[in-house]
Amino acid sequence: MGAMSELPRVAPQAPAEPAPGTRAPLSGIDILAFVCELFAFATLAIWGFASWPFPWNIVAGIGAPLAAILVWALFVSPRAVFAVHPFVRGAVELLVYVSATIAWWAMGQAWIGLAFGVIAVTTGVFAGRRRFA
Repeated sequence: MGAMSELPRVAPQAPAEPAPGTRAPLSGIDILAFVCELFAFATLAIWGFASWPFPWNIVAGIGAPLAAILVWALFVSPRAVFAVHPFVRGAVELLVYVSATIAWWAMGQAWIGLAFGVIAVTTGVFAGRRRFA
């Protein structure tokens, strides 16, 4: 029974939170996720301007990315307006990425859409796993 039973037990501690007003350093996944977001928004603008006849191309070219940015800001961004369940956050993120993928397919560029979809979803999975770690 000796010395081992007399040692105090220490409860495991959660990882230290960054000090108020600071952020954890950015990783490659964070940067790639940001690039995927920007690419999705740019894709929706290109789709709107290229796929619709004048004057609707102006409306769709500005409105589609604006709607996606609004939804992203409300539910997905790090400073989202609404704190939602992580499943909802992932579903909204996936909705934006699928919209961009379908836009590439609609423009006749299925391989670009497929490549973007695979990269964006893979990046989203890794970023989501990091948030839960």
